[in-house]
Amino acid sequence: MPAKKSASKKRKKTTASRKKVASKRVSKKKVARKKASKKKVARKKVAKKVSKKKVTRKKTAKKASKKKVAKKVSKKKVAKKASKKKAAKKKVAKKASKKKVAKKASKKKVARKAPARKKRAPARSARSRAALLSGPIHGIDPYKPRRGEEYMSQGQLDHFHQILSAWKRELMFEVDRTVHHMQDEAANFPDPNDRATQESEFGLELRTRDRERKLLRKIDSALARIEDGSYGFCDETGEEIGLKRLEARPVATLCLEAQERRELAERQFRDRDDRYR
Repeated sequence: MPAKKSASKKRKKTTASRKKVASKRVSKKKVARKKASKKKVARKKVAKKVSKKKVTRKKTAKKASKKKVAKKVSKKKVAKKASKKKAAKKKVAKKASKKKVAKKASKKKVARKAPARKKRAPARSARSRAALLSGPIHGIDPYKPRRGEEYMSQGQLDHFHQILSAWKRELMFEVDRTVHHMQDEAANFPDPNDRATQESEFGLELRTRDRERKLLRKIDSALARIEDGSYGFCDETGEEIGLKRLEARPVATLCLEAQERRELAERQFRDRDDRYR
C-alpha cells in the first residue's frame, strides 16, 4: 500500500510538472506570438513610414521637375526676348546706317555745291550785320550822315531829339497803362494764394516802372543837353561819343573808353568807395 501511494504521488508530481511545463510552453508561445505580432506591427509602421517617405520623395521629385520645366520655359522666353531685342537693335542700326549714308550723301552734295555759295557768304554776313546796326530804333530809322557833315549838326540833333521824345512817350504810355491796370485789377480775393500772386505781379510791375522812372530822368537830362548844345560829347573827357553809340544808347553821357574805365573802377572799388555805385 505504501508503494502504491508513493507511485501515485510520483505520478501526480510528474503530471503536475508536465502541466507546468506545458503551461510554461504555452506562455512562451503566447509571448513569442505577442512579440511576433509586435514585430509585425513595427514592420508595418516602418513600411508605412517608408511608403510616406517614398511619396514625399516623389512629390519633391515632381516639384523639382516642375521647377526645371519652369526654368527652361523662362530661359526660352528670355532667349526669345533677347533675340527680339537684338533684332530691334539691328533694325535701329540699319536705320542709323541708312541715315548716316543719307547724311554723307547730302554732305557730299552740299560740298559739291559749296564753292558757288562760299563766294556769296561774305555779302550775306555783311548784310546781316548792317541790318542789326541799321535797324529802326523806336520806329525811327538810323541817321545817315553826309560827306563832310559836322558832328552834332542840327539834323543830327533833331534826329536824336525825335528818338528821345518817342522813347519818352512810350514810357509814359506804359506808366499810364500800369496805373489803369492796377486800378482795374485791384481786388480783395478771398483766397490767400490769389492775393499773393496779385501782390507779386504788382510788385514786379512797380519795380519795372521804377526802372523806367530812372530812365525817364536820363531822357529828360539828354533832352536838356540837346537844348544846351552839349549832347553827344563825353562828360569826363569832352571827346565825341559817336553816332553809332548814341544810336544804340541815346542817353549815353560817356564815350566808350570812359565807360570802360568807369566799369573797371566799379569792380575794383565797389567795397571801398560809394562814389561809383
